Amino acid sequence: MSDDNEQEKIDYTIDFVTSSAISSISLKFLAFYLPILWMGGYMAIGSFFGITGWIHFWLNNWLLEILFFPVWMFAMYFVFLFGIAIFAKAFLLIINMVHKPKEGIFKAVEGEQDFEFWRLRVELKKLALWFMSNCPLPWVVMWGFRWFGVRIDFSSHLQDAWVDSEFIEFGRKVTVGQGAIVMSSMVIGNYLIIRKVIIDDYTVVGGVSNVSPGTILGKESVLGAFTTTHLDQIIEAGWIYLGQPANKLKPNKYALERTGKIIKRDVDEETKYEVDHEINIDEDKKDLANGGKS
Repeated sequence: MSDDNEQEKIDYTIDFVTSSAISSISLKFLAFYLPILWMGGYMAIGSFFGITGWIHFWLNNWLLEILFFPVWMFAMYFVFLFGIAIFAKAFLLIINMVHKPKEGIFKAVEGEQDFEFWRLRVELKKLALWFMSNCPLPWVVMWGFRWFGVRIDFSSHLQDAWVDSEFIEFGRKVTVGQGAIVMSSMVIGNYLIIRKVIIDDYTVVGGVSNVSPGTILGKESVLGAFTTTHLDQIIEAGWIYLGQPANKLKPNKYALERTGKIIKRDVDEETKYEVDHEINIDEDKKDLANGGKS
C-alpha cells in the first residue's frame, strides 16, 4: 500500500471522541486550571473570614457561631463554585477575542489554530461545569450552561446527560435523558467538526442517545432511547425517531395535546376525534404555548 493511501486511511478512520473525552490533554491547557482554582479558593476563604468576623462582631456568642458553622461552610461552597465560573468565563472572553469560535470542518492536528483553541475552550468550560454538575441543586448546572453561552432556560431538564457548551440552542421544556450525549462538535479521524445543534420546544431526547453535530430536532419530536442521529440530520417536528442512525418511526400522538387539542373516544361507536381544548394559562402567556404566535 502506498504512503498516500495509508495516510488517507488514517485520516478517515472512524475513531471519534467528543469534548467530554478528549483523547489527549496537553499540560499547557491544564495550566489554566491552577489560577482559576486558586482565585476561586481565595474568594471562598475571603468570604468566610469576612462573614465570620461580621457574625462575631454582631452576635458575640461563640455558641451561635458553632451552631451556624455548617451554614457558613455550605455558603462558601457556592462562593467557590461561582468563583470558578466567573474566572473561567474571564479567561474565555480573552481567548474568544484572540480567536473567535466558528462552525466548520477543521484539521484535528497539533498546531492547527481552530483545533487548539477549541480544545482550550472545552477545557476551561469543562472545569466549571464539572463542579456545577456535581452540585446538589440541579438549577446550578443550568445556570452554568447559560453563563457559558448555551441558549437554555430553566424549564428544560438535563438528567445526568453530557451536553456540549457551545453552538447549542434549546427551546422550552426540553428533556434530555440520562446518559444521553448532545454534541455540537466531534473529532472523526483527523478532522474536527463543529456544527450548531437546535433542539426545539417540548422535545424529548431519550436516555443513552447521541445527538450529532448539526442535528435539528423539530418541535415536539422524540428521539428514542439508544438512538443516534447522523451529521446535520433534521428530525421532523411531531415525530418519533428510533435506531442507529435515527429513522422515522411514527407520529407523536401526544403532541396535539400540548397545542390546545385533545383526543376524545366514543366507546359505543368505537371512534375517536379531535376537539379544541382551552389552555388554562394567563392570556399574556398563551403565545408561548403556540410557539410564539398569537
